[in-house]
Amino acid sequence: MFKILEKRMLNPTICKMVVEAPRIARAALPGQFLIVRSDEKGERIPLTISDFDREAGTVTIVVQPIGLSTRKMVDDYKEGDSFADLAGPLGNPSDFVSMSPEELAGKRYVFIGGGLGTAPVYPQAKWLHERGVAVDVIVGARNKDLIIYEDEFRGACDNLYICTDDGSQGFKGVGTAQLEALVAEGKSYTNAVAIGPMIMMKFATLSCKKLGIPIMVSMNTLMVDGTGMCGACRLSVDGKTKFACVDGPEFDGTLVDFDEAMRRNAQYKEEEALANGK
Repeated sequence: MFKILEKRMLNPTICKMVVEAPRIARAALPGQFLIVRSDEKGERIPLTISDFDREAGTVTIVVQPIGLSTRKMVDDYKEGDSFADLAGPLGNPSDFVSMSPEELAGKRYVFIGGGLGTAPVYPQAKWLHERGVAVDVIVGARNKDLIIYEDEFRGACDNLYICTDDGSQGFKGVGTAQLEALVAEGKSYTNAVAIGPMIMMKFATLSCKKLGIPIMVSMNTLMVDGTGMCGACRLSVDGKTKFACVDGPEFDGTLVDFDEAMRRNAQYKEEEALANGK
């Protein structure tokens, strides 16, 4: 059993949970995910690790209740309750984890996080920042009430840029527009990472390609089984079939067929609606 040590709502729709899982915490690296099964009859839910503490033996997950299982996790489970199973860490770490200190020394990263995707940006930015790598983070949401992880990023990057669609906080516009504005002002980046809604990552990739910045994107939203057995997370990368869970979850954005991925991402909408009684 895996005890929930902390649970709080980050905004009206996104919940953060800190879970006791010492073995996963010891092995976790930025970019990886785990699978949660809330009870013995529960669905397997792949969730990106949004933080880990090796000393405390904890991992942090962030959940948005969309389907029936994630809604039960948020509505029914409280601090002190336990999940039946946590499996992980799974997937490949972010590519920079394997870089030497010499390779990292010349890097300047920009991260673009949108909505729920802001949470898994945090361990990546923190990992790089702790090693002296220059890191800027762009966080986007529809309005200021939906921004998450703002305080956490203050100590995990060099510069934090908040973007809101309605202009209620920070830059008025989407994260890609903020990135282009920063580059126009003289900022330069060697690498970019975008995590968030599929359409956001597609346009972030288009912007970075125009700006000449290599970009990695996370395809974790496609995952269902999380082990490569179900095939639900198939996507085309450079014309080849890949699986987000075992080959990723991060890929070179310029090689991803986003239109195909977005169609696949919508494949279970009818089933989700039925499960939620709609």
